[in-house]
Amino acid sequence: MSDVAAINKLVEKHKALKSEIAKVIIGQTQVIDQILLSIYTGGHSLLIGVPGLAKTLMVNTIAQTLGLNFKRIQFTPDLMPSDILGSEVLDQNRNFKFIKGPIFANIILADEINRTPPKTQAALLEAMQERSVTIAGEQHQLELPYFVLATQNPIEQEGTYPLPEAQLDRFMFAIELKYPSIEEEMQVVKRTTSDVQNSVNALFNAQEILEVQHLVRRIPVPDNVVEYAVKLVNSTRPNLEAASDYVKQFIDWGAGPRASQNLILGAKAHAAINGKFSPDIENVRAVAMGILRHRIIKNYKAEAEGISEEDIITKLL
Repeated sequence: MSDVAAINKLVEKHKALKSEIAKVIIGQTQVIDQILLSIYTGGHSLLIGVPGLAKTLMVNTIAQTLGLNFKRIQFTPDLMPSDILGSEVLDQNRNFKFIKGPIFANIILADEINRTPPKTQAALLEAMQERSVTIAGEQHQLELPYFVLATQNPIEQEGTYPLPEAQLDRFMFAIELKYPSIEEEMQVVKRTTSDVQNSVNALFNAQEILEVQHLVRRIPVPDNVVEYAVKLVNSTRPNLEAASDYVKQFIDWGAGPRASQNLILGAKAHAAINGKFSPDIENVRAVAMGILRHRIIKNYKAEAEGISEEDIITKLL
């Protein structure tokens, strides 16, 4: 199949996928779009939202529609790296045998990732970056495709371990979940308090998702779009001579080169699901908020004046 035909097929399958997910999840279309974009590009996502916004249900539903196996890990302060990765045990013949942990699945929901100490967070980091884990000096490859969707509760900060910047940077998107509208919430209440159980069908399989990821990477990008993405990321760095007064005033640290790479990958996938054979600047702008939100560190002045990362990114765009 040619790439043009493959993109046209992806547009159709993406629409079908969204209507399948909508059988269970009401609203949150932008959130679902960003999760799917990260899956089409092979990235990971961080979901930031208060409890009760159906984050777990959403990830579970998406995993089912993609035909992937899914595991949920509840992060707690006493969770050890071996609880995630697995460990070696002695069998009856007194030989060591590796028992796989929950990290061995296609989609991992790392629930409340900021509840667990840095040592356990770091164990997840290798899996996210290398798609493999090392136990007792031996490397174990993870099954592809492989995605980590982590959730973080923005309210309670007591007893939490904020994710280090290096780990935050590993997430392609930071996605904010907002409260549903009154109409959506009424639909949610009606649907969840009745006896009807909605099930979804798998529209993809693991091999097809890997093919989509290769297709996205093959999409050509004009130089002016690459230049726009790189200049946008550069404009977030206050220590550069060319930085604007606004950036110097409110930002401590800007985004790194991984942001530029993710902007282009995200723009390619965004163009593909909209039936375009090459991304333009509008596609970069469409994915910029989710990709830059967690990579900008604002300073005390921005905090004091109530300026959010979103305000800064909107101004830069």
